[in-house]
Amino acid sequence: MHKTKILLIEDEEDIASLIKIQGELAGYKVHVESDGLNGYMAIEKEHPDVIILDIMLPGLNGLDVCRKIRSNADYNNIPIIITSAKTEELDVVLGLELGADDYVAKPFSLKVLFSRVKAVLRRGKETESEAKVIVFGDYTMEVDRYLLRKQDKSIPLTLSEFGILRRLLLNRGKVLTRNQLLDDVQNDEAFIIDRNIDVHIASLRKKLGPNFDGIETVRGVGYRFKDEDV
Repeated sequence: MHKTKILLIEDEEDIASLIKIQGELAGYKVHVESDGLNGYMAIEKEHPDVIILDIMLPGLNGLDVCRKIRSNADYNNIPIIITSAKTEELDVVLGLELGADDYVAKPFSLKVLFSRVKAVLRRGKETESEAKVIVFGDYTMEVDRYLLRKQDKSIPLTLSEFGILRRLLLNRGKVLTRNQLLDDVQNDEAFIIDRNIDVHIASLRKKLGPNFDGIETVRGVGYRFKDEDV
């Protein structure tokens, strides 16, 4: 039976040991590297299904490792979870925009960390090309028809609102920055700023109804569609 492989790149021995023990108890195979360069080189040998990556690493820091992974066509589809004690808005935004799938602040509980591992692995199986119909609660999104329904009632959305909601749904549990969501804004104006996203999100929430709370604001960073496992 194939075990899901985790590549853990973490230089704090106590933390690495705890994550490895918990991961193996949960049924994962965990390979540990303690510096950025060896961690990056281990990808070719280990073929991990997910990478847990610290930022403050000797040699090559975690952000540089993340950048190298995302620029390598052989590796760029591997989910990356960054763990770091650096929790300022700028640090989180930078990590996500470099291509990390999630950002977990230290100190963290192992339960939270492995719930994030499960979430990114599940999302990896849900490619955009497969998602023709997306169901969430009482709502159904028909992607090809640009149609959103709540039960039998159609909810009119602009193209931008539809695109933003679709992106959030396809990345359930993942924080998306405003800049990442700007890709889904349909606008003929030459000047678009990331705060446009806040306006679209406010409109979406209003149209989805007062009892809908699926879109979370991650202060200073962006938005996330709630994931039941996170």
